[in-house]
Amino acid sequence: MTYVGIQTQIRRNNFNSFLLIVAFPLVLLGMVYAILFFTAKQQDPQIVNDNFIQVVPFVVIGTSVWFMIAWFFHNSMIHMATGARPLERMTNKRVYNLVENLCISKGMKIPQIYIIEDDSLNAFASGVNERTYSVSLSRGIIEKLDDDELEGVIAHELSHIRNRDVRLMIISIIFVGIFAFIAEMAFRSIRFGGLSRGKGKNGGAIILVVIVVSAVCYLIAILLRFGISRSREYMADAGAAEMTRKPYALANALRKIDQDPLIEAVQRRDVAQLFIENPQPEEKKFSFGNFFSTHPPIQKRIELLDQFA
Repeated sequence: MTYVGIQTQIRRNNFNSFLLIVAFPLVLLGMVYAILFFTAKQQDPQIVNDNFIQVVPFVVIGTSVWFMIAWFFHNSMIHMATGARPLERMTNKRVYNLVENLCISKGMKIPQIYIIEDDSLNAFASGVNERTYSVSLSRGIIEKLDDDELEGVIAHELSHIRNRDVRLMIISIIFVGIFAFIAEMAFRSIRFGGLSRGKGKNGGAIILVVIVVSAVCYLIAILLRFGISRSREYMADAGAAEMTRKPYALANALRKIDQDPLIEAVQRRDVAQLFIENPQPEEKKFSFGNFFSTHPPIQKRIELLDQFA
């Protein structure tokens, strides 16, 4: 793993954010065109192009509305999905002191701090700008880590904020969610009788085409997200080690987190990818889906940190 400077990482993530903002809409429009082409009664390119031009404004408007709602209300949605609530300062001065000392050392604005009432050990950062940046910690990670270990975890999450990782991941979650919604709606059409209730062969074929095309585009979206998500954990680990000068502390914290990282209240896998560790359910740990994990193996992260201890 080759480390790069913080400014280089910020520029890289800003560029990746731009690519995502461009790539996902292009994939979405490509999906719409493919559906129109394969479901047309006459696959005349001119007719398909005319239909595509008529449909594009509605797709753009719908996607823009979806994106704007998710962009401005993502923090509320994420905190609702995780059960996070503001952490009281008076009864948690230890946490606030750690966060503030780290932020002051790096000239950062202090983010909002939230707590998840769960005995498991996990944490995540979210937000798209200084007004919305936040760090959420589980009750378990606060109570079961010592000061150095907890400082390492907080530094890891602050590194995500400094590197603009959180904004990048929010953008990818929003766009992947659009494809997931389309694929889910198409699947439900079949599941609840869309092929057999008055639609005939043509209706069934259309639904099948929508499912296949949306599934392919969803996979492309997942791969785009996969290409940017795993390296960010290594970079945040390195940032935490540089910030605290205690790589061993974060390594020890990760060992403890690995024992019990699953926050039971978090059922949405798109939100779970924001956590310092994104645990797979036991029945899926060794499945093909693990190949597309959003996080590198935690043992590799520990080994890398141990090299600098």
